[in-house]
Amino acid sequence: MRDEKIGDFLHRLADRVPAPGGGASAALHAAQAAALLGMVARYSTGEKYAGHRLTIERIIAETDELRTTAVQLAEDDAAAFTAVTDAYKLPKATDEEKAARSAAVAAALIGAGKPPAEVIAVAQIVVELAEELLPIGNRNVITDVAAATEAARAAATTARVNVEINLGGIKDVTARAELAAEADKVDDIAARAEQVTAAVRKEISK
Repeated sequence: MRDEKIGDFLHRLADRVPAPGGGASAALHAAQAAALLGMVARYSTGEKYAGHRLTIERIIAETDELRTTAVQLAEDDAAAFTAVTDAYKLPKATDEEKAARSAAVAAALIGAGKPPAEVIAVAQIVVELAEELLPIGNRNVITDVAAATEAARAAATTARVNVEINLGGIKDVTARAELAAEADKVDDIAARAEQVTAAVRKEISK
């Protein structure tokens, strides 16, 4: 997916195929959010920003890593969802086949819940980095901090529904609780993203 042309990806996204879908889109929202913050950080280097050099360098390194992670999660999500559809296609003519199919479906649903849960975690870190970068970053690209947080918010809220759709079929109490806990973080992520955007809008309206 990382080497695919945007037009080709969008064509596959629009096609009547199981994957890519919303989960991959959420991960790509997160990747774009990290990339935007990385761009702002790179515009915030040099003598004028020397007092924040270490912070800026750390943010650049972190956002680069997050961008790579998010793209991988887009690929992982597509693979995980395909595993779910494959599990549901397993035969169920006998009791043994039914049991094997049920076990495969249960495992696949847990697997499908993990990439979007990890996307939520990435989005949370992006918003935290945006909060850190906002007061010290280059004011000429401050709107891109808001753009990054809005992309992170989209990533988190989109990923949440992709976690929740799998929860209903997960019987493993521990796995279900872990995934639900990640989903529960989204309201806070969205609220913090909104605060960053509001601060940017307030500054540019002066």
